[in-house]
Amino acid sequence: MDNPERTPALRLENLDRGFTQGDRRIDVLQKACATFYPGETVALLGPSGAGKSTLLHIAGLLERPDEGAVIINGIDCGSLSDNERTRIRRLDVGFVYQFHHLLPEFSALENVMLPQLILGQDKPDAEARAKNLLKTLGLEQRWEHRPAELSGGEQQRVAIARAVANQPKVLLADEPTGNLDPHTAERVFAELMKLVTEEGVAAVVATHNLELAARMDRTLRLTDGHLIEEDVVVVETAS
Repeated sequence: MDNPERTPALRLENLDRGFTQGDRRIDVLQKACATFYPGETVALLGPSGAGKSTLLHIAGLLERPDEGAVIINGIDCGSLSDNERTRIRRLDVGFVYQFHHLLPEFSALENVMLPQLILGQDKPDAEARAKNLLKTLGLEQRWEHRPAELSGGEQQRVAIARAVANQPKVLLADEPTGNLDPHTAERVFAELMKLVTEEGVAAVVATHNLELAARMDRTLRLTDGHLIEEDVVVVETAS
C-alpha cells in the first residue's frame, strides 16, 4: 500500500510483458503495479514460470516492458538511453541471485570492491566500504579468501555485500537462499534482513519459502500476470 509520507525507492506502473511462441502469445505481466519503500522487505511469490524473474529483470532495467513504467528513485526510466539505464542500474540497483556469480580469481574483499571501482570510487574508500560490509555479515576473517575457499553460505553473503556495495536504492534478490541447506539459508536470510534495515534499501525477494516470506514486511503474489498483495499464513505440521 502506498504511503504518501515516504518517497518510493521503486515504483512499477502498469507493466505489460509478453512473449510469442509459434503462433501463441503468452502474457507474463498484465498491468502489474507495485510500490517499494526504503528499508522494507517485500516477498515476491508465485509458481515457477509465473514471471517472477521477468519482473525482477524489468525492475532492474535488464529488460524493457512492452508497456508501463519503471520509476527508480523518482526517475522514469522508460525513455532513457541504454547507457543511462546502465548508469542507474549500477548506481541504484543491486542484484542477488540463487547462485552467487562471484569472480573466482578475486578474493571476497576484491569482489565487493569491484562494483565501487567500476563507478570510480577511490581504492582506499572502496576497500574500507567492502571491509565494513563483510564485517557486518560476519566475514571479517574470510575477506582474503577466494570463492572456492568459502562455504556456500559465505559465498552468498559475499554476493549480498557486493550487491549493496554502491549503496543502491533497490535490492532485487531472486531465490537468494534457494541453493542452501535450511540452517545456512536461515543465517543468510537473517543477515540479508539486517543489512536491508541498516542500509535503508528497498528489497524485493523472490522466493518459494513461505516461512521466509511471512517474516518480511509485505508479500506480493504474481498471479496471471497481476501483482496481488496478500498475507502469508504458515501452517505448522506435526513432526
